[in-house]
Amino acid sequence: MNMRAERVGEQMKQEIMDIANNKVKDPRIGFLTITDVKVTNDLSMATVYLTVLGDEKQVDDTFKGLEKATGYIKSELGSRMRLRVVPELYFEYDESIDYGNKIEKLIQDLHKKDQ
Repeated sequence: MNMRAERVGEQMKQEIMDIANNKVKDPRIGFLTITDVKVTNDLSMATVYLTVLGDEKQVDDTFKGLEKATGYIKSELGSRMRLRVVPELYFEYDESIDYGNKIEKLIQDLHKKDQ
């Protein structure tokens, strides 16, 4: 069952990216990248991890637009994927990229001090 959840999550990642970038017409949704989708083993819930290019206001606006468009995204997923029930979608900001950038900056600063 776990392998199926991973496959469904990977397909959902691709489909949600396409829907958010090409179908949803909400101007609040900025340039976003979906980094991962974690689906529960029973396929009832999916957490969509994403990053947004821009400042905090753009991130907040994007999340508000996505929350408003969740029903539309679910209906599009239902028509694109062969699932009995489309999982409930929860959007989370993926902080791993910001964390990686912070670590890289610290390493670069250490190298500058050594020189």
